[in-house]
Amino acid sequence: CVIWIIPGQDTHMNLSATILLAFGMSMDAFAASMGKGATLHKPKFSEAIRTGLIFGVIETLTPLIGWGLGMLASRFVLEWSHWVAFVLLVFLGGRMIVEGFRGDDSDEECEPPRRHGFWLLVTTAIATSLDAMAVGVGLAFLQVNILVMALAIGCATFTMSTLGMMIGRFIGPLLGKRAEILGGLVLIGIGAEILYSHFAG
Repeated sequence: CVIWIIPGQDTHMNLSATILLAFGMSMDAFAASMGKGATLHKPKFSEAIRTGLIFGVIETLTPLIGWGLGMLASRFVLEWSHWVAFVLLVFLGGRMIVEGFRGDDSDEECEPPRRHGFWLLVTTAIATSLDAMAVGVGLAFLQVNILVMALAIGCATFTMSTLGMMIGRFIGPLLGKRAEILGGLVLIGIGAEILYSHFAG
């Protein structure tokens, strides 16, 4: 879910608008973490918390980076962030799909992993948070407390990513080895949605 802030208005964001924006920014991370949870073998709650923390921290930092670039009147993020996110998500999703089909050809007794690698989660979190960076650019033109906004986005993302991982825990056993293929399709779908939202205005 990509939300664009249109610069050029003297606007204060109230509590409800802040919450709405924060949870809107967390939806991509929620979908991605749900796909990640589905590909694991009964992930523990600690793994869900770990995933939520990684996604939440990165989603807190990216609007701050975007805000800083916006203060410098940079247009680079707005022009290219959707393409970077699309390429990263398609790459990660394609990799998951390939691994899913390879799994069908391997030993039937092979269990899925119990946790994802740190850098895989970081890369996925960055890819799903680039829209928040672009929003940060827009927020630089508004009367917004960027620290409060970034923390709100990070907390919402932590909550939704942890929830998504636990939902994925229950979906995974139902899908079996197809879970990794579904997770890959989810990531590619998120990338396509980010690109579509940009061109649809």
